This record gives sequence, structure tokens and C-alpha cells, in this order.
Amino acid sequence: MAVLPIIVAPDPRLKIVSQLVAAVDDDVRRLMDDMLDSMYAARGIGLAAAQVGVTRRVIVLDMARHDDEPAPMRLANPEIIAADSELITLQEGCLSLPEHWADVTRPQAVTVRYVDYENTVRTLDAEGMLATCIQHEMDHLDGVLFVDHISSLKRSIILRKLTKTKKLEEIS
Repeated sequence: MAVLPIIVAPDPRLKIVSQLVAAVDDDVRRLMDDMLDSMYAARGIGLAAAQVGVTRRVIVLDMARHDDEPAPMRLANPEIIAADSELITLQEGCLSLPEHWADVTRPQAVTVRYVDYENTVRTLDAEGMLATCIQHEMDHLDGVLFVDHISSLKRSIILRKLTKTKKLEEIS
């Protein structure tokens, strides 16, 4: 398994719509495992394949707290088949927008159909933080970042700061 570099915004690769996975085979399982390693190394709770430069509809999550056993989730071709009309606003961050946070409003609960690590179609009912995390990572598969859900002024400020940071890193 490998730790893959995570793409940082602004980067046009983060705006690409990902393609469906034909089947969860050994290559996709390897990608899922590498994504989990990358997510853990970056101390995140979710990661989409698009964030590591792979335009496949794959996300990984682990909502376990630091003192709990890891509880990794691997989802290919996730699709929301039902969403609660009740909304919840939570503060979101993103490994592709390091050190930036904003309140985002999303459905409080969702039902997701996906293909698991064993290539079996499953459904998952998620609510609260898990539902938010799944929706956040699924957005990446469609080229959407959490800052696309906030005001253009706040989005612009965050993206300008990230651009400045990238330029400073290139000079160093």
C-alpha cells in the first residue's frame, strides 16, 4: 500500500467529473487501500479518488475517533437514492483545502447505494456527520468542493489564500 499525494486547490483536476467503476477488482481495491493510507497519513476522515488524481467514482471514509479502532468504509459508485428534507449545518474542512473551514448546509440524512470492497451492491443509511462526510466526498466525484456551497466572497478569500500558499511553496 502507498500514501498518495493529495491535490490541493486551486487545481483544475479537482473540477473533473469522475467516471463509474466497471467493477471493484484488484486494481480498485488497491486504490481504495492506498486512499485509506493517504487519508490516515493526512489525518482526515474522508477522501475521494479525485483528490489523488484518479477520476474514478471511489470514496473512502473512517469516522472512528482517534482512540477507537479504525472503521474504514470503501465505496465505489456511491449514489444518493434518498435524502432527508431536514437540513443540518456543520463545519467542513477538506484535505484539498488544508486549514480552511466553513459552515455548509446539507441534508441531515441520506440513503446511499454503492459497490463495496467485495464488488457487492449495498445500501447505507447515514445521518449527521457521516451523512455530511459522504455527501462531501461524493461532491468531489462531480468536481464540486465544499467552498462551492458557501458565498462567493468566502470562497474567493479561501482560494486566494491557497493560491498564495502554493506560490510561496514553489519559491521555497
